[in-house]
Amino acid sequence: MVTLQETLLFMDSRNLQYNVHTETNPKCIDLDLKDVFSDSRSVTPGSMFCCVKGNQVDGHDFVSDACENGCVVILCEKELDVNVTQIIVASVRETMGFVASFIYGNPSSRMLMFAVTGTNGKSTTTYMIKSILDECGIKTGILGTILYNDGQNEVLSSRTTPESCDVQRYLHNMVINGCKACVMEASSHGLVQGRLNGCLFDIGVFTNITPEHLDYHKTIKNYFKAKKSLFTCYMKDEWKGSVNVDDTFGRILFNEFPERFIPYALSDTNEKTITAETLDMSLEGLEFNLKLPFGGHINNIKVPLTGRYNVYNVLASIAAVFPMHIADELIRGALKNMPQVPGRLEKFLFHNGICCVIDYAHTPDALQNVLKALREVASGQLTVVFGLGGNRYRENRPIMGKTAAQFADKIIITMDNPRDEDPGEIADQIIDGIVSTDVKVTPYEVIIDRKKAVHFALDSASSSDIVLVAGKGPERFIIWGNDRIPYNDTETVKNWADSRSLGWN
Repeated sequence: MVTLQETLLFMDSRNLQYNVHTETNPKCIDLDLKDVFSDSRSVTPGSMFCCVKGNQVDGHDFVSDACENGCVVILCEKELDVNVTQIIVASVRETMGFVASFIYGNPSSRMLMFAVTGTNGKSTTTYMIKSILDECGIKTGILGTILYNDGQNEVLSSRTTPESCDVQRYLHNMVINGCKACVMEASSHGLVQGRLNGCLFDIGVFTNITPEHLDYHKTIKNYFKAKKSLFTCYMKDEWKGSVNVDDTFGRILFNEFPERFIPYALSDTNEKTITAETLDMSLEGLEFNLKLPFGGHINNIKVPLTGRYNVYNVLASIAAVFPMHIADELIRGALKNMPQVPGRLEKFLFHNGICCVIDYAHTPDALQNVLKALREVASGQLTVVFGLGGNRYRENRPIMGKTAAQFADKIIITMDNPRDEDPGEIADQIIDGIVSTDVKVTPYEVIIDRKKAVHFALDSASSSDIVLVAGKGPERFIIWGNDRIPYNDTETVKNWADSRSLGWN
């Protein structure tokens, strides 16, 4: 807990420009600040409320609610007509994380901090790193696309990188709950919007770059610049990292910081590079030997995931912890026993011989990676069920259709998060890609109701067939217009199995 005066002195020390209005309470300078919130509904007595301007709502409009809930200081961008002390800054988003970090005791300085950025593989890589650290007896929190875990409480995530004041509160709780490390996904939106302000990381991981979020970043160059900012703006003085040098942008990043990174790859033979040898893939998992920098090896690595791209995720995680000199047997045990990552090649091997796989793949590159991985291990037919979100990714729709047609034997087109668009029109744009292929058109059906689509695909499958349900992963809702309709792929698949009296492994 710190006082307002101490907070203002901190802002002075960081050259965070502000004006403070204290006329309504001359003694406010001695106020104790207990918490920081940007959601007025979460405000507790003695806290600071930050008026964040979003795309759809403006926090300045909810100041009265925050005051009713007990906030004692407001961080805002204009003078407000409320009887509460106000700190006025040019940008609440830019300032909030630094202030929250100070109020919460600079928690990122009190743990070993890992950040994972890139287009694909972030969630799986964070799970792998956490699994390795847990195996070493290092209690580890996690913040990412799937969930937030502060070492005691676990909640489903609302976005990959939370607002900066929420990040700092989670980190503070991790410290209180005895965590010695934290693994975070760093999204491009979060980096650009300053949601990691107030954080500094010991180890950064760069997985890859493929076109995504270009509706926001406009160009791939800007997208890469956002990801790169993790390493130029958010790292501690003696930071280390791991980088995929099979990726074009990863190679660029490695060449800029060659002494900081442990490179990993499947094709690079440099003596510094971590790579996999004698690779064996099956539906049950991966098995390979690991070549470490300068001649080291860890043999008989087994991971209960399949797909070549998951080999990259294993390499990323091992390269990230390489500076810690963790014993081989701990790494083997952590990867062999790692929990299934929700919505990331999440497998259900049913007792009737059908396999269902749930994956978050919602970009052309991600869908291709998953389909190729499953094609390599499929002995029967491969069916894919997917749609695409509305209000974004429009140019990806025919590309996704073409990708599905190239690798799947059958396609079921359904809804994802249609938002303000007609899901039938989105399906038509996906079909444009399916029928554009030069070879025979892959059989397809359109079933807009996602639950019915999944059940139909599974009912149509036979022993040894694989059904991939792609696009939503662990999400708990379908967003359609102003409605958030409860829905989850995993629950839908389990519901199908229960209704058919089928067990699974």
